[in-house]
Amino acid sequence: MPALNILFMGTPDFAVPCLKALLQSQHNVVAVVSQPDRKVGRGRKLAKPPVAALAVESNCPLFQWDRLSSESYETLREFPIDLAVVVAYGKILPQRYLDLPTHGCLNVHSSLLPKWRGAAPIQWAVINGDVLSGVTIMKLDAGMDTGDVAAQRQIAIGPNMTAGTLHDQLSVMGADVLLEVVNSIAEGRARFTPQDHSQATHARRLEKRDGAVNWDQDNALVHNHIRGMHPWPGAYIPSEFGPIKIHSSILCLNTGTPGTIIEITSDGPVLACRSGSVCLTQVQRPGKKTVSGGEFVRAYNLTVGHTIEQALS
Repeated sequence: MPALNILFMGTPDFAVPCLKALLQSQHNVVAVVSQPDRKVGRGRKLAKPPVAALAVESNCPLFQWDRLSSESYETLREFPIDLAVVVAYGKILPQRYLDLPTHGCLNVHSSLLPKWRGAAPIQWAVINGDVLSGVTIMKLDAGMDTGDVAAQRQIAIGPNMTAGTLHDQLSVMGADVLLEVVNSIAEGRARFTPQDHSQATHARRLEKRDGAVNWDQDNALVHNHIRGMHPWPGAYIPSEFGPIKIHSSILCLNTGTPGTIIEITSDGPVLACRSGSVCLTQVQRPGKKTVSGGEFVRAYNLTVGHTIEQALS
């Protein structure tokens, strides 16, 4: 099997296993493009994105342009690029970049396309209560996640699985499937299938305000919202102290006035929804560490009949 010269473009943790897989393969990663360093943490210190850090560690040529310009295009033209691999890079590639590699550009997308095209496919799959997710390897085109598909692999979404857990599993799975497709391209046996665009759904980018819990809906929807928002932007209950974050929950059958505490258990407070209820099993007050629902109950002496905001005021 001939070795391909690969340009890798990616930024966050999700893309790291894909880059590692390529670096450990017989193929040549000739350059890595990632986002610029950002200030992170409470100290607001500059830090390299995970992909950029791995590139430095692996002695790969690294570029961290603020934007893709004529200069960046001319720079990449100097490299012998058979194939580009784009994984959560964070920018849309102009057509001339898509045309640079001999074999085009592959993308690793964290959904079973055409379902959940867009910026937050993992979160929306969980929020929506999907029982299946997966990864898709497709060829990038001018559209948003509309390219022809080379391979897909699916995974079950457990009833209590969070978006964070699904993210980590799909990240590893994506690297495995990507390498299979790259090898098939090198051997001349890759096949690409057009998507059924009539079946497409959109996964818009989430904002912090999306985390607010709406108790006036069925408990399954509240539970899915909580696990779909974890770890970011985080499901929360607004309060005068700031957002009270809910990191995990379990479904309960008790009923009552939506948003009120209807039972105190060793696992945590049980709050009513429009139908059924949920038990808050991991909670975090503003500026405090995350505690179990049971610890939360004991620390704040919660009372049945109150909302969480009332109980803490």
